[in-house]
Amino acid sequence: MRALLALAAVLLTAASPARITDAGARAFVARLERAWNAGDLAAWASLHTADARFTDQTRTGKGEIVAYGTSTLAQARTQAGRAMSKSQVREGGQVERVEVAPDGRSAQVTVRKVTRIVGAGGERRSCAVSVQSLVLSGGALRSRGRVDTLYRCPR
Repeated sequence: MRALLALAAVLLTAASPARITDAGARAFVARLERAWNAGDLAAWASLHTADARFTDQTRTGKGEIVAYGTSTLAQARTQAGRAMSKSQVREGGQVERVEVAPDGRSAQVTVRKVTRIVGAGGERRSCAVSVQSLVLSGGALRSRGRVDTLYRCPR
């Protein structure tokens, strides 16, 4: 029995990352995007910490930042569900930078993303630079939320 418990402990330790890596952070962001684009909000939400926060703001033509507001995970999930019930919402992003903390327990990932929203009124695009905060939590990589800074999409 002890040998079985020891083996289980080794396997659990091997399955959970000891530190965040650049490749691990990029793969995690891709998992978030896949869950979102599949409309699987339960899977998307499960990749976040319970205290995750989502902040939206915009950059004006003069470079000023104007905040729209901050949502909890529950609020973001509800808002996304409403939007996805009326429109097809798809995101595509390119990771521009991964900054892993020296202790490897947290990271900031900067993603330039384009969201396409197709609904009854036609199609529109939204462009943003998204800064995602990642942490190791309970032996797994999770997002503590993100700050999206919207800007005018290039034509």
